[in-house]
Amino acid sequence: MFSRRGFLGTAALVGASAVQGRVQAASIPEAPHMDKVVMQPPLHPISGPDYRPVVTLNGWSLPFRMNGDWKEFHLVAEPVVREFAEGMKVNLWGYNGQSPGPTIEAVEGDKVRIFLTNRLPEYTTVHWHGMIIPSGMDGVGGLNQPHIQPGKTFVYEFEMKKSGTFMYHPHSDEMVQMAMGMMGMVVVHPRDPSFRPVDRDFVFVMSTYRVDPGTYLPHVNEMTDFNMWTWNARVFPGIDPLAVRLGDKVRVRIGNLSMTNHPIHLHGHSFAVTCTDGGWIPESAQYPETTTDVPVGAVRVFDVLADNPGDWAFHCHKSHHTMNAMGHDVRNLIGVSRKDLAKAVGKLAPDGMAMGSTGMAMGNMEMPAPDNTLPMMTGTGQFGPIEMGGMFTVMKIREDLARDDYRDPGPYKFPQGTVAYEVAAPAAEPARQQPGSPPMKHKM
Repeated sequence: MFSRRGFLGTAALVGASAVQGRVQAASIPEAPHMDKVVMQPPLHPISGPDYRPVVTLNGWSLPFRMNGDWKEFHLVAEPVVREFAEGMKVNLWGYNGQSPGPTIEAVEGDKVRIFLTNRLPEYTTVHWHGMIIPSGMDGVGGLNQPHIQPGKTFVYEFEMKKSGTFMYHPHSDEMVQMAMGMMGMVVVHPRDPSFRPVDRDFVFVMSTYRVDPGTYLPHVNEMTDFNMWTWNARVFPGIDPLAVRLGDKVRVRIGNLSMTNHPIHLHGHSFAVTCTDGGWIPESAQYPETTTDVPVGAVRVFDVLADNPGDWAFHCHKSHHTMNAMGHDVRNLIGVSRKDLAKAVGKLAPDGMAMGSTGMAMGNMEMPAPDNTLPMMTGTGQFGPIEMGGMFTVMKIREDLARDDYRDPGPYKFPQGTVAYEVAAPAAEPARQQPGSPPMKHKM
């Protein structure tokens, strides 16, 4: 955990002998480190233009210091341990103690200086995805700059030319380093605070991993068969809820650095996609949606008016992306006698469990699993099992939240008569046409 006041006021400095570039003789700001896995409070500006800061799902924003006209940040690329959800930890690579790394926030027109110290076992770089910057700062190793060797520190200097939502990730052994979790988000706020203001602003990046049950390390050469679908390297039920005041205008910024697209769906509301990593979408070009597809290597931002109180599911609409670790080659046994199947399975695996003969609902199932493995579907709500995993969380809209209160408000208290309920008598069996019989006649 870091202290913003301590960082900005009495930040410890280290020698700059390893820094390359124009600030070789300058001191390097301290690199804050985060050890929490829950959303940290917004980092409000203490000088310069005002803006509504973002909050990062299960993450934080990187503090900075002012050095003359420059905002200075310090990223450290290093091995990290990330808890995907309670009961499962994975060895990844990331920044400043976490994967993904902290969100970098600035304002349009800011001059920023970002130090990158490499504590990985191989060289790396940082690419500033979607940002308009000088070619020599673009971070493609070998093309725009030398690779940053282990133990070295490089510095990137540029002006934030435009506001919007962007990403950062390596362009150096990219397949391995991104598969190991090296990524983060950049939010550049408009200099004019009256430009499309919102009351709450959330951000996260999507990534995918293949982590075999009982293991702790992703398969970095996997291309398609992933089993962990994450938002900010967390899976349900470990993903923070989005706590929102009733009537708030809410912005959700989503980056996709996985290897497939994700149709992101919000229940109970319609929204407008307002921005991509290419820039703001004119209001005349926006249209209502309830699902927006986020392509690979892209950002989508939507704005929504939270005018419908309740607990609303928010998730990827690919069904297998809302599941946790499980093989994709499980046989379909619906309709097979479970009793006969259990006998056959018992002969081969006495501790095995026959499943799937009436579907795959897992709310009442209990079965042994390897250490460091999550159930495929899990989570519990006030009415029973939620049976989700992966890319799923809840937007919780409440009337009585304070302005900067992002804590989980707990289950929604449904007004009387607003919950679906069971009826006493089942519907009569409908008449059905038998195969080979003449067409049924409808009575008028």
